[in-house]
Amino acid sequence: MTTMLSVSDLDVNYGSSQVLFHLKLQVKKGETLALLGRNGAGKSTTMKAIAGVIASRRGRVELEGKTITGLPSHKIARAGIGFVPEDRQIFTDLSVEDNLLIATKRGAQGQSDWSIGRVYDMLPLLKPLRDRLGGQLSGGEQQMLTIGRSLMGNPDLLLLDEPSEGLAPIMVQKIGELVDDLKKLGTTIVLAEQNLHFCLGLADRAVVIDKGSDVFEGSIADLEANADIKQRYLSV
Repeated sequence: MTTMLSVSDLDVNYGSSQVLFHLKLQVKKGETLALLGRNGAGKSTTMKAIAGVIASRRGRVELEGKTITGLPSHKIARAGIGFVPEDRQIFTDLSVEDNLLIATKRGAQGQSDWSIGRVYDMLPLLKPLRDRLGGQLSGGEQQMLTIGRSLMGNPDLLLLDEPSEGLAPIMVQKIGELVDDLKKLGTTIVLAEQNLHFCLGLADRAVVIDKGSDVFEGSIADLEANADIKQRYLSV
């Protein structure tokens, strides 16, 4: 299976404080990887570094064998990475439809698989809200919109940062169903989560990070069977 994303020896600082230490992970094409860890472990920093939102101090990030380390975030997006940030960052004074349309672009290979009609088909919750302002949506609706906006860019790889955080259980279920649908379409996904249970039926493999370093890498089944790792790093 082709390696879609490779991260090796990644160090990231915020000012004088180092946050990631020699982090490494790999994602195969069509795979869903869960990036797990407690709050503050470095999951969001890892996602932002891959997406080019923050700079890495050392290490390498490769997308389908091409080095993207150090590229500005808009060039990384054009290379094929879609980023769904933890804080959503929708345009609150634009309608749902305008939030989607503003993100329209062809994929890195010129593909235009995702149209606004297909996004509405995948996210039927959004269609009746198409004229509503982003700021008038619930948290779950905003999360759906953020994922839809990312799909409008026809990404090869989707980074989902804490998509279930702070949502009502029914919306967590809907987000899980959406991730599962995207997985069945062959989308390559990195799913950063504190919630192991949310990832169990979705991810193929997991990387657990603690204090900015990877402390476990293996299949979801291996993680589920490893009581020590779950207790020490995930409080499960």
